[in-house]
Amino acid sequence: MLPAASRPPSEGGHPEPLFHLVMYEPEIPQNSGNVGRLCLAVQARLHLVHPLGFDVDEKAVRRAGLDYWRYVDVVEHADGPAFWEWAAGRRCYLFSSLAEQVYTKIPFARGDVYLFGRESVGLPQALVDERGGWRLPMVGATRSLNVSNAAAIVAYAALQAIEPAIF
Repeated sequence: MLPAASRPPSEGGHPEPLFHLVMYEPEIPQNSGNVGRLCLAVQARLHLVHPLGFDVDEKAVRRAGLDYWRYVDVVEHADGPAFWEWAAGRRCYLFSSLAEQVYTKIPFARGDVYLFGRESVGLPQALVDERGGWRLPMVGATRSLNVSNAAAIVAYAALQAIEPAIF
């Protein structure tokens, strides 16, 4: 991976991200905080699609103990349509426990967008039906993974494909 000083700046003065992790209408601040920390670790941009189930103002972030949040490359989208307007022309992969395709078949590439749904209900099924979906296989008796865990699995698979030399 290029050192931060040699990477080109992008939106908001942050280095150009390797890929984008999107939290679609997240409800639990700790999950978004975990994904924000993950984004720092893998040089990704975090996108939060409103409505959010929590505040991300400075006071709320400080109270939650997210001392690293000011370093997170985060973009907020007013709603789903605003996000999809931004995403137009980009390769977007939607993750759902009900999807048919397995995430290991994704041809991960720089600039991709990985979209994760709400903690309580995931992504709207109509959205997954319309745009296609990807799943993380589970062999145990559970219906889903924690969204920040799912994001981490996908992020490291993407990082390994995009920057194999660091592995």
